[in-house]
Amino acid sequence: MSKLFTRRRFLIGGTLGASALTLSGCDLLDQNANVANVLRSAEHLTLKAQRLLQGRDALAREFEEKDISPSFRVNGTSSPDSDEYVELAEGNFSAWRLKIDGLVERPREFSLADLKALPARTQITRHDCVEGWSAIGKWTGVPLASLLQLTGLKPTARYVVLHCADELEKTLDGSGRYYESIDLVDAFHPQTILAYQMNGQDLSVGHGAPLRLRVERQLGYKQAKYIMRIELVDSFSGLWGGNGGYWEDRGYEWYAGI
Repeated sequence: MSKLFTRRRFLIGGTLGASALTLSGCDLLDQNANVANVLRSAEHLTLKAQRLLQGRDALAREFEEKDISPSFRVNGTSSPDSDEYVELAEGNFSAWRLKIDGLVERPREFSLADLKALPARTQITRHDCVEGWSAIGKWTGVPLASLLQLTGLKPTARYVVLHCADELEKTLDGSGRYYESIDLVDAFHPQTILAYQMNGQDLSVGHGAPLRLRVERQLGYKQAKYIMRIELVDSFSGLWGGNGGYWEDRGYEWYAGI
């Protein structure tokens, strides 16, 4: 058994184990702050362990065309039902714009055509879902680092927050809308891309059209779909539950490294 495989399985096992503990103990978390603090400490150790063992710029394994899975399950939402998204999809996303704002020097908006005109990266990688399944797909998109360099970051920026079109719960304050976040280490990683194609075709609605995140060293729930806006922030304190993501606000780990 190779060292790479051993290390990967160790990290996956640790992450899934902690996630399972968190999910099975949601009520306990609500009642006992000490339990939540212990789990957050374990998550911090997972982050430090992965980056120590693999290095900040270590690449997730990439595969060959022959390895692409014949079927690739849709994770999360299969189709956002908001009027705005339905209208954008009906127009083949010609009116869609990706807004990048927050702690940036030059807020920008990009059309899908704008993104496709930028230098692209294609990678064949494995998607690992927290539910226990995996699939290999070919992704093409623009490196997130390229867009962040175009907009420029203010010195206080620490996290990239991805605001999405899918609403998993109907809420008055917007807390039911999907969002995710990563730190700047993962944002500038060479395999972190905003993908607009899967297996050589434009993304289907089920797989996140028009744009989804691929942050290949983390589990599937971090791969935000239906991205509408990217916001640079210095903390999560102003974001709904304050934990950096829709599922994180409901007990999942923020750092889902594998």
